[in-house]
Amino acid sequence: MQVRVKATTSVLLLLCLMYFITYIDRVNIGTAASHIKQDLGLTNTQLGLIFSAFAYPYAVFQVIGGSIGDRFGARRTLLLCGVIWASATILTGFAGGIASLFLARVMLGFGEGATFPTATRAMQNWTAASRRGFAQGITHAFARLGNAVAPPIVALLIVLVGWRWSFVVLGVASFLWVIAWYGYFRDDPRDHARISAEELAALPPPRTPGSRSAVPWGRLTRRMLPVTLTYFCYGWTLWLFLNWLPSFFKEGYGLDLKNSALFASGVFFAGVVGDTLGGVLSDHILTRTGNLKFARLSVILFGMLGAAASLVGVFFTRDLTLIAIMLSAGFFFLELVIGPIWSVPMDIAPQYSGTASGLMNTGSAVAAIVSPLVFGWIVDLTGNWILPFAGSIGLLLAGAALAFTMHPERRFVDEPASAPSGLAAAAAE
Repeated sequence: MQVRVKATTSVLLLLCLMYFITYIDRVNIGTAASHIKQDLGLTNTQLGLIFSAFAYPYAVFQVIGGSIGDRFGARRTLLLCGVIWASATILTGFAGGIASLFLARVMLGFGEGATFPTATRAMQNWTAASRRGFAQGITHAFARLGNAVAPPIVALLIVLVGWRWSFVVLGVASFLWVIAWYGYFRDDPRDHARISAEELAALPPPRTPGSRSAVPWGRLTRRMLPVTLTYFCYGWTLWLFLNWLPSFFKEGYGLDLKNSALFASGVFFAGVVGDTLGGVLSDHILTRTGNLKFARLSVILFGMLGAAASLVGVFFTRDLTLIAIMLSAGFFFLELVIGPIWSVPMDIAPQYSGTASGLMNTGSAVAAIVSPLVFGWIVDLTGNWILPFAGSIGLLLAGAALAFTMHPERRFVDEPASAPSGLAAAAAE
């Protein structure tokens, strides 16, 4: 008996594969860092600069890319993004010095900048409202799976073909996804040949490319600012883990490439579980209580506070096993945040979900610029690989406090309704 895979499931799977591949392409440099550092003669501070190069255009194109996705649709936008990021991955393998390596990473950030906001636009049309947390959680779980498998995959490729050709192989894999995406996906689910009437009935009314008015930038930016700031606090620790964890185990604890990759992979696997569980928990709470604010904030607060508590422990031991356990717990709790917080832009402004999620992800993108640089600078200055985690603890506590200001239960409206007072009008937003 042949089992028919729903079109909505296939689209979600394609998005999961995109998250998986893009994260391998952005964190592969962390595993190859020691070889690149030796080959090109870089310091830890210079390596931090290379890590952050990705984030400059990534930050800029969050909002621009999200808006483009809203305007032209996810199908064409992700086609263009995929061609750029796949090419950049291949070009990284041909870098001859710090300048060309920096530019290749900038190109990668340019290509990946619009991917997640545009994917959120695709989910807005292809996901039922009651499954937003799950969809965001499972796609980001695949991103963390990419984090987890990248160290051993890249380490194996380095052994087999060298660090340069490892980037070429991964870039070719990205091109294969681009072909599959453009051939299968449609912006309007009603245009898809394999979607059923039952699936269409469960989906929200589709918002097709160009079917909305101009984005009210000022009002939407102000409305999303608390979410952006909260996500910056999350992103600081995320990018510290993504960029520096393999080097943390290799240089901070003297492990070889194989063992440092395995330890880093173990920590990242904890994030896979956290991503999936956070989205499922948030949706479950929403279904049981009907309280949108509680469903999102309860999981976000639990995740941030749990991550901060776990990272405190790394300051009280030098035992490698205990360090790995506490870092794994920290990453697990950190990733509980993903499903609910990526649902918040869809809750607040579904008509501008690509733009709103881009505004939110700008917070993480800015953190991606600063966090790797600060980590490398502190290590070069002090020789201490634990000390940079102090900043993460402080920012996670700040993020937990800022989460109370997000208000996902308040729907953003295109035009403020007439109200007897400014306070009532503000509440409408």
